[in-house]
This record gives sequence, structure tokens and C-alpha cells, in this order.
Amino acid sequence: MKILICVKQVPEIMDVKINPETGTLIREGVDSILNPFCEYAVEMGLELKRHYGDIETVAISMGPPQASSALIRCLEMGVDRATLLADMKFAGSDTWATAFTLAKTIRAMEGDFDLILVGKQAIDGDTAQVGPELSEILGIPQIMYGVSVELTGNKKKIRVKREIETGNEIVEIKLPGLVSLSKGPMIRCISSFKEILDARKKELRVAAASDLNIDENELGLRGSFTQVVKIFPPQVKKTGKLIDGSEPQGAAKKLIGFLRERKFV
Repeated sequence: MKILICVKQVPEIMDVKINPETGTLIREGVDSILNPFCEYAVEMGLELKRHYGDIETVAISMGPPQASSALIRCLEMGVDRATLLADMKFAGSDTWATAFTLAKTIRAMEGDFDLILVGKQAIDGDTAQVGPELSEILGIPQIMYGVSVELTGNKKKIRVKREIETGNEIVEIKLPGLVSLSKGPMIRCISSFKEILDARKKELRVAAASDLNIDENELGLRGSFTQVVKIFPPQVKKTGKLIDGSEPQGAAKKLIGFLRERKFV
């Protein structure tokens, strides 16, 4: 059995920079991390492997060369091997172009697979669209916002508990299929020193656009159906005032003074 885990490297939230010409995030030279929801997807894949055995796990990501650090993190967690799609022709991809490129990669480099796991969303864009689009392009069923996954029917089906507005529901689909993961009960793991060393011995393949046999007009900004008109980090606004309540009478005087100053009393 083979589980593919599509992951994304994202910039640290407090260190976001925007390209004023393209309206896209500047990732080069910015401290980045493996998207937390992608970590939950990785952990779920590894949990299935630990529980059922005889499962190969493969992490796939698209991004600049520095995104290899996110895949190394996956290998340190226990993933068997990884593939990085790194080419300037991929730059500026919207959700559709990203999903399309990932689908072409899966078909060209992986062939058969049983299950694809993704994080429910990336913390930089928060669109939650790549997973569903990927499943539609590949023509496989999908379950969104899963919190637990189990194999059934002699590993021919999966049963997923997923989040809905009113609580949880149980859904079952035939494999191959795709599941996006929310946090649920999973805890992001800390790799041992041995796992960190072993990760350096695992395969981390880097592929370019030329390896996928795709028309360049279907990649990156050219292949994107949507275009970001403007994107910017929100302005930090300092609001409110903290009053130390350890001395009640003094705190009360400060509170009354604050309210009078703003003409609330």
C-alpha cells in the first residue's frame, strides 16, 4: 500500500513579505516552517503505517529549493521518501495550477497509489482548495476535515471521522481516495536524534517542469485561472489597556479614570 502526503512550506506568520508587482508572497530568504496542518497529515500517514504495517509513505511538495527543509522535516518524522518540485516555471501558481502540477507529478512519478493525505489548509493562504481540486483532477473521491482515519474492507476502503458544523460524522469511501486533515487528537511529534540522522540517508528527489512533460502555459502564473490583485499583511493595532488588579482600590480608580477619559461615564 502507498500513501502520498502533499505538504507545503509556509513563511513564519510574523515575517510575511509581499512582492508588490505580482502580489505573491516572497519566500526566498524568509524563515519558513512545514505547514502545521500538513504535519497532521504526515502524522496520520505514519500512524496508519504503524498500525497496519506494509505501507510506503511519500511526501510531495512544490516550492523553491529552500522548501526541501519542509520535506526533510517529513523524513525526520518517519516518511520513507520525498519529492520536491522546484522550478521557476512553477512560481506564482494559484490553487488550480498547484493542484494540476501535483496531479501531473503523481501520475508521472508515482503511478499507482492508494491514499492521498493533505492538510485541510495552509496557514499562509487559508484557501483550503488545493486538496479538493487535486482529487477532482485525479478523479478520486475525497473527504474533507478528517480527524481520524482507519482502513477497512481488507485495506480497500477507509473510514474517516470528519468535522462538521454540528459535531462529527463518519464517512466511508473506496480507495484510492483523498483525505484532508484537521488537527483532531493528533499531537505534532518531536523527532529523535536517530530519526534526524536517518532522514539524511533517505531519498529526496528534486524534479523540474521538464520532468513532467507539461505545456509551460499550464504552469505557474500562466496556468493560473485566478490572479491576486492585492495582498498585504494587516496593520497591527494596539487596542485596550491592561489594569493590574492585584490592588483592587487602585485598579478601580484607574478603570474609572480610563472610562472618564473616553467619556463613557
